Amino acid sequence: MSVYFDISAAVHRRAGLGRYAESLARGLLPLLGDELAFFYNREAGVEPLAGLEHVPARTVSLGYKPWRMLVWLGQLGRIRFDRLLPGARLYHATEHLLMPLAGVPTVLTVHDLIFRRYPAHHKPLNRAYLNATLPLFCRRAGHIIAVSEQTKRDIMAAYHVPAQKISVIHEAADPRFRPQPPEAVAEARARYGLPARYLLFVGTIEPRKNLGRVLAAFERLHRERLTDALVIVGRRGWLYDAFFAQLEASPARQAVLFPGFVPDADLPAVYAGSQAVAFPSEFEGFGLPVLEGMACGAPVVCSNTSSLPEVAGDAALLVDPLDTDALTDALRRVLADPGLAAELRQRGYAQAARFSWSRAAQETAAVYERLLRP
Repeated sequence: MSVYFDISAAVHRRAGLGRYAESLARGLLPLLGDELAFFYNREAGVEPLAGLEHVPARTVSLGYKPWRMLVWLGQLGRIRFDRLLPGARLYHATEHLLMPLAGVPTVLTVHDLIFRRYPAHHKPLNRAYLNATLPLFCRRAGHIIAVSEQTKRDIMAAYHVPAQKISVIHEAADPRFRPQPPEAVAEARARYGLPARYLLFVGTIEPRKNLGRVLAAFERLHRERLTDALVIVGRRGWLYDAFFAQLEASPARQAVLFPGFVPDADLPAVYAGSQAVAFPSEFEGFGLPVLEGMACGAPVVCSNTSSLPEVAGDAALLVDPLDTDALTDALRRVLADPGLAAELRQRGYAQAARFSWSRAAQETAAVYERLLRP
């Protein structure tokens, strides 16, 4: 009998959802041992996760959209998908997609309900799909894991799910995100063409991430000669044309750097070499770059909204994400005051240490045990 864990987002490298699935899977393996099995949609080019090839896996071979539609139709028609998970004791869905299972207890992780709060920032088809399916998935799930108290509140308000059906289990920075030796930072700067002084943003390029205001703040600080570059690490997501139009017209255009894909092996040094991490996202279900930056010793300036105060605690400067002046002033304080920057680094180390994937895995395994208890 197996506990099946959906790692689709991890093998497909879907940004934050993929990092969540892979990190939690690695944390669960020593707790569940031979009982753990994986499930994923085997699209073209997908490979098993490195170091986890030995874990038994069941797959389907469909494109992303056909698989999502099939799951939805299966839920509507109450069609059993149990045969896809032979010998299953429990199934954990990790990316807002819950297979219809008749004889298997289920756990659903919900990362955020941003598509409801910011509908204009989502692709129309994806928003329509989530609006139709997520209430159904939340109702059908045996238990829900929310990655923050903010997400739990949103689920309860939107879908009237009772509090006792939802457990909050926080994410964490991967252990590789830690202080870096000077030679590693120097190598990363040379590899990606980074100057000695730069502000850093990590995340998908989409409207909610508020990069337009980050750019506006950077222009002022660059003009004041407090920093030499804004480094943006992240793939293009959706609805990004307005940002790139603003960038083309920016007087600091040549100082905005896109190093392209930065593997996890190099990302800690890129964090550690920055003057500060700017993450004034308008809304986050969790906000992992905040913890990753802190764990690497980067001062962090982030939003005072959604889950970010919950994640950052007193270890970051918190600002109204819609106030460009406040964002600029907070970054200016960090860049101009070495004492403040050093204090934020020390607070950041302590705050990041409060979160761990080992703890998340233990709390997740405890959810499984409660759901399986006679």
